[in-house]
Amino acid sequence: MNAIEGEAPMFDRLNVFRTAEMMAVHAGTRHAVVARNMAHADTPGYRPADLAPFREMAARHAPAATTLRATRPGHIGAATTGFATPEPRRDVVTDPNGNGVSLEYEMLKSVEAKRQHDRALTIYRSALEIMRQSLGRR
Repeated sequence: MNAIEGEAPMFDRLNVFRTAEMMAVHAGTRHAVVARNMAHADTPGYRPADLAPFREMAARHAPAATTLRATRPGHIGAATTGFATPEPRRDVVTDPNGNGVSLEYEMLKSVEAKRQHDRALTIYRSALEIMRQSLGRR
């Protein structure tokens, strides 16, 4: 069966593509959470939220079939797929009005999210290029 008849294309079944997609989704979601935090920087009583790091989130939500295996201690971490939901941060210092948003910290998180998204795209492009090369196409 092919993609037209209902079967998923071959690249949808490869873990590297799923991993890159989940990493990009996580980065995009984290970027949205950071933007929401920054938008509420002056809202009295607002508590900033954040996502669990991708590695932790993936370890909690990845099915066993998509987990990566470490070949030696210190090698790759746990699984690399899954989704996260924002959770209020508890380690915030609040202003006198009760707001806990630090614009400097949120900017740093924004840069981290962009780097994670760029990394996901690089992984996807590299895997796609390897697949093209193996098929003899450029």
